[in-house]
Amino acid sequence: MIASQEVPHDELVRIRRHFHENPELSMVEHKTAAFIEAELRKLNLDDLRTGIGQTGILGTLKGGKPGPVTLLRADIDALPITELNDVPYKSKHDGMMHACGHDGHIAILLCATRELARRRAEIPGTLVFCFQPGEEGHAGNKLMIEDGALDNPHVDRTFALHLYSGLEVGNIGVRDGAFFASSDEFHLTLRGKGGHGAMPDKAIDPIAAGSYFVTMVQSIVSREIAPKDPAVFTVGKFHSGSTFNVIPDEAHMEGTIRSFDADVRASMPERIERILRGVCDATRIDYEFKYRWGYPPTVNDIETNEIVREVAKRALGPENVVEHDIIMWAEDMSFMQKERPGAYFVVGVRGADSSSYAHHNARFDIDERALDVGYKMMVELGLRG
Repeated sequence: MIASQEVPHDELVRIRRHFHENPELSMVEHKTAAFIEAELRKLNLDDLRTGIGQTGILGTLKGGKPGPVTLLRADIDALPITELNDVPYKSKHDGMMHACGHDGHIAILLCATRELARRRAEIPGTLVFCFQPGEEGHAGNKLMIEDGALDNPHVDRTFALHLYSGLEVGNIGVRDGAFFASSDEFHLTLRGKGGHGAMPDKAIDPIAAGSYFVTMVQSIVSREIAPKDPAVFTVGKFHSGSTFNVIPDEAHMEGTIRSFDADVRASMPERIERILRGVCDATRIDYEFKYRWGYPPTVNDIETNEIVREVAKRALGPENVVEHDIIMWAEDMSFMQKERPGAYFVVGVRGADSSSYAHHNARFDIDERALDVGYKMMVELGLRG
């Protein structure tokens, strides 16, 4: 266990706040990557690869003892949100904000990398430090795999964490098996016939058809999916028309589909289009339907996950290790965990009211004591053979 006085809290906060003030969006994290690269070049790593998955970075450190190749990952991108917090480290860029905690992830892994490089002789095996771009919808994890992130050296196992406002600071959440949901999306155009709002009989109304669809499609989850298999269907965008008294020609929708079971996930496009086709036949609407496969579920390997529990109980105390329920977010670390045994866990950041906002909220912030917890976990996982 790392003694509390050895945790570089001030440095963790400094780095986290630097990135919070200077966020960059997915796949254009150039200054973020440059900062990370400059810090890693000070550490005499055995290998440093840049431009992996466009803007990702991989650092390799060979330990002084035999053991596995372990990958430790942090995601580095921000979100297209204008921050509403009034804090000294508020984002300097309108329309960009670290509203999901990735700034903290970078700080944790950078400081852990420094400590592990200093303690190279104690490390069993080889560590790969993975700073990944594009988690927010761009599958940067998959792009890094395609660029060889799991090879040279061949990675045996992976660990990743996520700061989480759903847990009190000081705690971590663990779960065997599927932890985070899959995330897929649909794009829909409904084509009718525009006309005067006072004469709907002369038009074919895509808004009415779309409204029926939004209601009807919910029956997939309520009446076709077993209650034991969690699933969510949400229409997040419904745009049509330009004024109050005109029936438009078209309506446009976008939505997200979340699930955990592979068969349920695979069945969704057919189920959705079947209902869509029926609604459109009944309302005389033509449609164009596109389905985009996104992130698969994040599934924790039980044996690897047990290492997280063991390390956390030693480093944090058993009372701070929470057996957590599923989370309906999606996470692209799922791609690496399909290829290699992996464990993904959450680190509580909720302290005062200011750190209780949901992720992706314009007022999201963290209790920075959580950085110490994440740091302890990453260092201890790096030292665990």
